[in-house]
Amino acid sequence: MADLLALSERIIDSGVADEPVNRVTQELSELADGVALIESFSHVVVIRTDEGLVCFDASGAMTGTAVVESLRGWSTDPVRALVYTHGHVDHVGGSGAFVADARGAGRPDPEVIAHENVPVRMDRYDLTNGYNSIINARQFGGVRANLGIGGQARFLPADAVRPRVTFADRLGARFGGLEVEMRHARGETDDHLWAWLPEQKALCTGDFLIWNFPNAGNPQKVQRWPVEWARALREMAALDAELLLPAHGLPIAGRDRIHRVLDDVATALERLVADVLDLMNQGATLDTIVHTVRVDPDLLAKPYLRPLYDEPEFVVRNVWRQYGGWYDGDPSRLKPAPAATFASEIAGLTGGAEALAARAREVADDGDLRLACQLVELAVQAAPDSVEAHGARAEIYERRRKSESSLMAKGIFGHAVRQSLEVTGGDVPRRGDGDDTSGLRPQRPRE
Repeated sequence: MADLLALSERIIDSGVADEPVNRVTQELSELADGVALIESFSHVVVIRTDEGLVCFDASGAMTGTAVVESLRGWSTDPVRALVYTHGHVDHVGGSGAFVADARGAGRPDPEVIAHENVPVRMDRYDLTNGYNSIINARQFGGVRANLGIGGQARFLPADAVRPRVTFADRLGARFGGLEVEMRHARGETDDHLWAWLPEQKALCTGDFLIWNFPNAGNPQKVQRWPVEWARALREMAALDAELLLPAHGLPIAGRDRIHRVLDDVATALERLVADVLDLMNQGATLDTIVHTVRVDPDLLAKPYLRPLYDEPEFVVRNVWRQYGGWYDGDPSRLKPAPAATFASEIAGLTGGAEALAARAREVADDGDLRLACQLVELAVQAAPDSVEAHGARAEIYERRRKSESSLMAKGIFGHAVRQSLEVTGGDVPRRGDGDDTSGLRPQRPRE
């Protein structure tokens, strides 16, 4: 079993992530007296109290049972409370395993605590079940569905437990001798909480720290809140914690080290938002801002800020959406013609879809994969049954996938490859060829 605190200390202090930082081993590590972390997807933080165990997050549907088994290898105490840091499925999806464990032992169900927007999120998942299943298959290259009543695929597992206790801003609770201060802050979600355990001088941060660039720009999901995210990190840093317990990535020990990490992540978000707003206030279009705003490369090189899941360019777009709506400043895109109509017109001007596809290959060979993708997309929109156009599309998007760092970009570009190979009948490229996945989260359904 790895010494997680020693591992994170070495990686943070050296600035070199020479081992994976997002691990899913299902192993439990006791980090302090009565404080443990189970490495899963997501992690589960466990605190032993005189009234039983207090757990933060339940992991996902595919890992919940393994988490409970690991927990029971450490303690047979009842789970007194289960706190959701937020309502994403990799944090609440395994809750059914906790309830099953309690009932199997003839004990009361855990008291489930969350922010008041978590039930609202669960209702939204029911309304958008198909959409969320589709986009996760696209983002992660195919995921197993959770089956509900009658075998219908469900994004949110049917046995996911809704919280019984909710709050709006802050909630203080005591379990035996354990004092827990829960605070709401918008960040990755609008239903997120983080917790301060004053006696242990420990922070339970949920997804406010994920050991990747903050997931504040996911292009396929609802609004994120980078300014509020940074503000929450500043509040955490002011508490001078000695132990930080995230839901993804490695735990961190030491006041100065924790403060440095929280400050770096907050600074990256604050500077990015400030730069976007400055250009918006000058009247710049979204296109100009996307291709202008950059995050300091020295920050992105830090082992807990690498853009291997989300990336700054997507956060730029999310800031625009938060403050400026969906109109991007180009009047031709306010009420455009159908994409296929526009593509057919361009193809007609350039000699046909095959000529566009050939030019896309040339542009890709010259190294401009952004432009090449735009051209080849016009080609297949103009001629959706063209094997030649789709062959070029599969080839170009596979090159694009390999060139990208973030899992989100890789997932979408990889999906485009698979779409075109269905037309050409070609083989799906093997995943991982040319990819750097050392800091990626495991490929499971999430937001």
